[in-house]
Amino acid sequence: MPRDSGDGSESPDVTGLGGRIRRFRQEKGMSLSQLAEQAEVSKGYLSTLENTDSAGQSARRPSAKTLYAIAQTLGVTMSDLLGRRLLIEVPDGPAPEGLQEFVAKHRLPAADMQMLRTIKFRGEAPKTAERWEYIYNAIRFSEAIDKEE
Repeated sequence: MPRDSGDGSESPDVTGLGGRIRRFRQEKGMSLSQLAEQAEVSKGYLSTLENTDSAGQSARRPSAKTLYAIAQTLGVTMSDLLGRRLLIEVPDGPAPEGLQEFVAKHRLPAADMQMLRTIKFRGEAPKTAERWEYIYNAIRFSEAIDKEE
């Protein structure tokens, strides 16, 4: 059955993108400089984004690539940054044992586990932690290919 993609906590700051970026950054205990370095964007640009007013008044709007880098660094989804909630099909019950083992071993964020749980497989879903790791790495490595282009 469809569920809200959020974790049941209060929704992010609704004042705008900048407020949500700041809130997630602070929740993660990161400085503006740390986020800028890890997301590979300038500190000044991040500061501008964080200080954009609730009407979204800013000289430039961030690209999808920039938003994605910020979201990945903060361990949230782009929907979280944009203040939108997606309805996604999350299987009922606990995650498969192999997936739980893989996520625990690598200390992955809950959003990554949820993403893996929602994959629709043509055949049988993976059963072992090793197979889940293979799928996860295929997704991660495809991001690196995109960055090279």
